Amino acid sequence: MSGELFLGLDVGTQGTKALLVDVEARAVVARAASAYDLIPGLPPGAAEQHPDTWWNAVCVCVHALVQQVDLGRVRGVGVSGQQHGFVALDAAKNVIRPAKLWCDTSTAAEARELTSSLGRSVPTGFTASKILWLKRHEPAHFARLAHVLLPHDWINFRLSGELAMECGDASGTGLFDPVTRRFDARACYAIDPDLEAKLPRLVAPSEPVGRLTPGAARELGLPAGIPLA
Repeated sequence: MSGELFLGLDVGTQGTKALLVDVEARAVVARAASAYDLIPGLPPGAAEQHPDTWWNAVCVCVHALVQQVDLGRVRGVGVSGQQHGFVALDAAKNVIRPAKLWCDTSTAAEARELTSSLGRSVPTGFTASKILWLKRHEPAHFARLAHVLLPHDWINFRLSGELAMECGDASGTGLFDPVTRRFDARACYAIDPDLEAKLPRLVAPSEPVGRLTPGAARELGLPAGIPLA
């Protein structure tokens, strides 16, 4: 087969999976997976991973696909990933600390506080409570915070250089108004007056996030400039 291919990446909590689809043939022509764990030895309730773990797994998977198919045929990349987590970046867009994941329950007190102050449910697993937790428990790290991303968003950032969040993912942050399809200024202010300015642009589910950067293309062995969603 020599048709155009599309790469799918699923960056989950226990591992990353990749597959290549030949749309014309309506067939999966190659697949790969790479497993990983949570950071061990954390306090009770904490569940964290370093974002580099996810990127390394993406590289392992895509490099495994090279052994099966000519990646020069890839015409686009679709990414899915774990929701609700919190990736904190500084002004240089470097990761400040390991990401707190959707299954981290160490932020339960912050979730209860936000639920009370906003008059609506803010589940412990949602991103909002993790940001408030950082402000309360790691003020030096919070002082460096310039950009808030979800795990899915951070992989998109590594691929495209773009800071963006899909509206469906945003609905699981506790910071999104599904009626206006914008971030909720009141919820952001309840955490910090400057938080809203640190959130990424919102994109529709059908809207590409960006295009694969030359650097990411070289690292992965994919064509530069292909669209990413």
